[in-house]
Amino acid sequence: MWVFVNDRFMRKEEAVVSVFDHGFLYGDGVYETLRSYGTRIFMRDQHLSRLRRSAESIGLRIPIPDEQWPELLHEAMRRNDVGTDRVDAYLRITISRGEGEIGLDPALCPRPTVVIMTKALHAPSPELLRDGVSLTVAQTRRNLPAALSPQIKSTNFLNNILAKRESIAAGTFDSLFLNWRDELTECTISNLFFVADGTVHTPALDCGILDGITRGIVMTLAKEEGLPVQEGHYQLNHLHKAEECFLTNTSMEVMPVSRVETFTIGDGRPGPVTRRLQKRFAASRTRFCEAAPEPHF
Repeated sequence: MWVFVNDRFMRKEEAVVSVFDHGFLYGDGVYETLRSYGTRIFMRDQHLSRLRRSAESIGLRIPIPDEQWPELLHEAMRRNDVGTDRVDAYLRITISRGEGEIGLDPALCPRPTVVIMTKALHAPSPELLRDGVSLTVAQTRRNLPAALSPQIKSTNFLNNILAKRESIAAGTFDSLFLNWRDELTECTISNLFFVADGTVHTPALDCGILDGITRGIVMTLAKEEGLPVQEGHYQLNHLHKAEECFLTNTSMEVMPVSRVETFTIGDGRPGPVTRRLQKRFAASRTRFCEAAPEPHF
C-alpha cells in the first residue's frame, strides 16, 4: 500500500505521524472520505469544497493548492491499483493541525499534517440490500451543535464511536442518534430518511446533522421522480409509523432499514420508494462523477 504523507507518497510501513501531532493528541483536524466508480471519483469537487469549509471553520490551513488535489487523489488510486474498471476505490483525506509542543494553542503547530489513504471499496452485501438492516437507538446523544458544529467533519469521532459500540453490543447494523430535544438526527456514518404517506422525510440540518453530499443527491433525485421531500423535526414515533426507512452515505449509497429496535418498518422489507431511489441513484452515478485528470507524476 502507498500512502501520501505531507509532500510525497511512501510505503505503508514508512507512513508514520509524530506522537506530538495534535491530531493524535487532541483530535484537532478534519477529514473527508470519497469513493470512485471505476476511475471516476464521485462528487470529488464537492467533497474537496467541504474539506476546505471544515478546515476554515477551525482555522486550519490546507497546505496543498486546490488545483493539485484531483491529480493527487488519482495518483493514490493508480499506485494502489484501485479506482480501475475492475475495482472501485475508497479514499480518505486527513488533515491535522500538525506536530507541535503539548498544549491547545494552534500556534504551537507550524505545519499541518496531510495524509491520503486509499483501498478497494466493496459494495454492501446483496443480502443487506435485499433484506434491509436493523438499527439501535443510541443512549448516547448527538453532539449539541452549539458545542461542536456537525458541519465540521472533525477527526474527533468519539461521539460516533460511543454510539457504534452500542450497536455492536446489540448486534445491529448501526446506531441512530437522537438529539438534545429527543428528535431523530442521523446514524454514526450516514443520514436518515423515512417514507410516510407518500412523502420522503429527512431530519432538518438544524437537528444537528451533517449536510451529507449523498443526502443532497437523493433529495434531488426524489424530487425528479415526482416524490415530495420534506425536511423536518421528527420524534421516534414518526419512525415507528413509517412505511419505509433508508440510510444514505457515499460508500453504501441507499441502504434499506427493516427494523429499529423492536419495531418493524413497514412490512419488514425494503419498500417501493426505497427500491425506486436505489435504481435511480445507480442509473445517475456518472452524472455526479468527475473524470481523472491527465497524470503529471
